[in-house]
Amino acid sequence: MMMMSENRMTIKVTPPTEGLFDLMIFARHADSQDPYNWVCSYQIQCLEPHNGEKLPENPFHFWGLHQKLRDFGIKESSHKGELLVVPEGTLLLTLQTSRPLLATYELVNKDLDAALSKKCLAAQAEEDKLSCHVLCPFQGHYRLSVFVKDLGGITFRNVANFLMHCSRPINQNELFPLGLSMHCGSGISSSSHGLSNPSHSAPIITTKVGKCNITFHTTTDVEVAASLSKDKVVSTKYPLDRYILVTHLRTKVSVCVMLPESGIYKVGLYGRSKDHKDFIHICDYVIRCFSDPSWPPFPRVYSLWRTGCVLLEPRTGVLQEETWVRFRVKVPKANQAVVLGQEKTVLQQTTNMVWEGDVFTGAAGTQVKLAAKFNPHCSSLEVLLMFEVGDGSNASLGCSG
Repeated sequence: MMMMSENRMTIKVTPPTEGLFDLMIFARHADSQDPYNWVCSYQIQCLEPHNGEKLPENPFHFWGLHQKLRDFGIKESSHKGELLVVPEGTLLLTLQTSRPLLATYELVNKDLDAALSKKCLAAQAEEDKLSCHVLCPFQGHYRLSVFVKDLGGITFRNVANFLMHCSRPINQNELFPLGLSMHCGSGISSSSHGLSNPSHSAPIITTKVGKCNITFHTTTDVEVAASLSKDKVVSTKYPLDRYILVTHLRTKVSVCVMLPESGIYKVGLYGRSKDHKDFIHICDYVIRCFSDPSWPPFPRVYSLWRTGCVLLEPRTGVLQEETWVRFRVKVPKANQAVVLGQEKTVLQQTTNMVWEGDVFTGAAGTQVKLAAKFNPHCSSLEVLLMFEVGDGSNASLGCSG
């Protein structure tokens, strides 16, 4: 096990059996591409072999931090020792950087396959810091390798290989969701897409009540979309995209998440400017909830529900049957707002630009639609939101604002 620094090398040798061994050392100048030259040898006599666990395979030859770490743009590491102890199955590695960098990570263990390994890492890239949340699902030794590149760079280069030992692994049901990007939480990607002042800068959000609200300040020409996913959905009546609602205000965007069941979810944020047709991935968040939430879904959202539209009441997409429900919404540029259900209800606009009115839900199974007219010279209505009428056993309607 070889560890390097700018002016020091340490080699730790664990002979596999009793006997006499030759240790040969080869070296070259750090900036050279010439072959390594043999510089010295040692004879090691092992009287009693160490029967511990073998080290994980390391194709990068050195352990710890690269001897020219600063040349790669890394100033300091939160972990420097030859062995990182992970007593509870979780580790947070941080690297302070002298310039913005991107990073990827590789976690290796004898029992860990490639697919499961991807569920053990959540990476965050900020202007002056790289972070990686690491989960260990098995006992024993791990290799955590770090690769970095500049924002305009082509190739990721290996800058560190940490040896880790976990004595108490984490439950595999608590691993991260599949498909996390290298941009988790706020950081370089979110700021480059015009998002600032995040309510949650860290990539992992733990909620006891099963709901959370992620907000950013935005520039006026940025539109944000969001997705919600989970590796194993146990028993959810509605698709997961009904449990996430994006609200755009003039300089702020809010992503409200209400979880239908316990577990670990991925929230993906996407953005586009007025000049672009397609949404581009911005960042991911991990939401963890180990209580037993059962929040109802939001209403189904249609494409004309855009910047400035705000759903104040009701905040659930499933309404109780045969009841009166107060509707309060903001729909900019609308000339008229109506609710279409068992009967048509025309909403009235207040002095603070809120459309409101009382709506009778009708029988279970009825669809209730919020629609608006944007052209005073055209009688057609555009559907914005769609609610379902349930059987009276749903959660509280709730309100916002």
